[in-house]
This record gives sequence, structure tokens and C-alpha cells, in this order.
Amino acid sequence: MSDAPITVAVLMGGPDAERDVSIDSGGAVAAALASCSSYAVTQVIIDRPKVEDLAALGADVVFPALHGPFGEGGPLQQRLEAAGCCFVGSGQDAARSAMDKVCTKERAEELGIATPPWQVVAPGTRCDLSPPLVLKPIEEGSSYGVHICQDAAAVEDVLAAAQSPILAEQFVAGGELTIGIVGDRPLAAIEIVPGVDFYDFDAKYRRDDTRYLMNPPRQTAELARWSLELHEALGCRDLSRVDWMVDDRGSWLLEINTMPGFTSHSLLPMAAAHGGLDMPALCSQLVMAALARSTGHCKSSP
Repeated sequence: MSDAPITVAVLMGGPDAERDVSIDSGGAVAAALASCSSYAVTQVIIDRPKVEDLAALGADVVFPALHGPFGEGGPLQQRLEAAGCCFVGSGQDAARSAMDKVCTKERAEELGIATPPWQVVAPGTRCDLSPPLVLKPIEEGSSYGVHICQDAAAVEDVLAAAQSPILAEQFVAGGELTIGIVGDRPLAAIEIVPGVDFYDFDAKYRRDDTRYLMNPPRQTAELARWSLELHEALGCRDLSRVDWMVDDRGSWLLEINTMPGFTSHSLLPMAAAHGGLDMPALCSQLVMAALARSTGHCKSSP
């Protein structure tokens, strides 16, 4: 068996609003893998690469640490598949379904998983739900474009400025929990307690006053089971993170992310570390899972 290192191309950047977060995530993934002598790691900042650009990478495994509609929501995965690349994360079909919040909600409801009452509102039309509401893009992440509207006037202002359909969702006043999945195993639940009213982009990536409670006593076993069911029903693979709200009425699905962040503030690495899987071990496990799917790549796990 060859002792040559496994070559890994870590992709980061992309054209989406989360480009800077992706570069932070990709840098952290690359550093974690580079700390293992079994890997030869290349960092590649991309925009919208062509199929031939991806084929030319020549790596044993591609780790696409991108977030957002292009990088995480199917188009990049489609090009990676067309280029014949072995890559970490969900394939194009699962990526598209998970990025589409409406598709995710419909699949969850088929599984008997509760979501807050919702409606897709096209520009120029009215919303039938009563405030308070959360208005958000159908395909975005990291709380980009999210508005919490306490009254009808605020709802009308957001809809008047909308250029594309908006997902309107009944506001849930409760605790926000997240369940990470690696392989086929749910990780420890994390309850998020932001230092501000809303867990927005700054609270996720810039502020240091957000508190994270590991395995809170809030239906976590049930949430772990439902998270894994949704992950599998959408066809996700390798990893995901499922976000929930919990109040005195029960648990409410928000969304699923097929390529969660890997920054110093990110929740999936935090939950993995709580379970004894540090960043090098986590990233290595993901690379080896991808490699196991690729015919002809039979190198043993580091």
C-alpha cells in the first residue's frame, strides 16, 4: 500500500453573501488537515469555477467549505459531480433540497416534524399570517436577509422591498437549539443564548457574548432522532446541522444546513469537540468518508 499522503483541495470563497465566512471555514479546515501528516492540503479560493477547473484540481478529495446558494445549494456540487471529483458533503440533489427552505419544510411535514406555520409570499401580494412573523429568503444562510416583524406595518415594509418570493414564518418565542450530524450519528445538542434579541450574523460570527449550553434539558433525544430522520430523508451525507426552536408547545424545525461553518464560532465543530472529536479528527473523518465513496481510492484511514 502506498505511503503517499492523501491530497485534499479545500475550496473556499464562492460568489455568495457568505464568502468571507467560507474563507474562514476553509482556512480552519485546511489548518486542521495540514496538522495531520497523512494529508497534503491545498487551499483554493474560488468564485464560480467551471467543470474543467474542478477536474484540473487533481486531488484525491475535494472539501468544498462553502456556504450559500451556489456553494452549498447544488450548483457547485453539480459541477463537482460532472468533473468526476470525490468530495465531502451532500450531492447536488440533496444540497438543492436542503437549501430550499420550502422543500425542507414540506419534507419535514411529510415526516410528521412540526415547523412554524408558514407561507411563501410573492412580491406584490399580501401575507395571510398574523404578526409577529419572521420573513426570510427561501435560499440563504447565516441569517442574511432575515427580518423579525412585530406588526403588520413592518411586514408590509419588507414585502414592498422584496425582489423575489419571501418565506413568511410565524415567530416562535423560545430557545434555539441545534443538532449536528456527522456520518450517521447526531452530536450533542447545543442551546444558543445570544447576548442580543436575535441570533443574527454578528451574534454568530463577530460577537463574543453568545453563550452555548451543551445538551440542555429540552427534548434533545427527540430532536436528535428527528434531525437524523430529516438528514436521511433529504439524502444528505457526511454532515449537516439542523436548527430548531423550542417553546412550551413543543419543538419547531427551522432549517437544515448541509455544509455548516467551521469557524471559531461554529456549532458543528463545537458539538464534535464536546464528544471528543477535535477539528483534525472531525475533518479527517469527513475526508475519509468521501474517499470511501470513490472507486479506486482505497487508502487506509490516518
